[in-house]
Amino acid sequence: MHRVLTIALAAALSSIAFAGVSRAESLGMNTAQGIEQTLRTFQGNNFNVQEVYNWHNFDDETSGPHSAPQRSGQAIRGIQASIDANRSLANRLNNEGVNIRNVVNAEQAADGSVTFYVR
Repeated sequence: MHRVLTIALAAALSSIAFAGVSRAESLGMNTAQGIEQTLRTFQGNNFNVQEVYNWHNFDDETSGPHSAPQRSGQAIRGIQASIDANRSLANRLNNEGVNIRNVVNAEQAADGSVTFYVR
């Protein structure tokens, strides 16, 4: 009886753990191409902005979030161009005081929200 209960509990926990994965559009949603496509079509207001002060000095605790991976110059220009192409998103970011030329990264969460990283 104890073994059956243990198996049932393990099955329930694993199904809960994988429930959030189905909400993500795809595993490649934060690749350079994936995030650019998302930004070109993003219509929601569910975004936030995080400042990143210095990508190269990870020992400095005031350098912003360490979880935001650095993008190449080409990828940054692609993100900025994608925001420019989505006028409603560009206007919403501008209303929040975000200069699009300062956006150095963007990441989409599984719930569809987007975090913009600015310098």
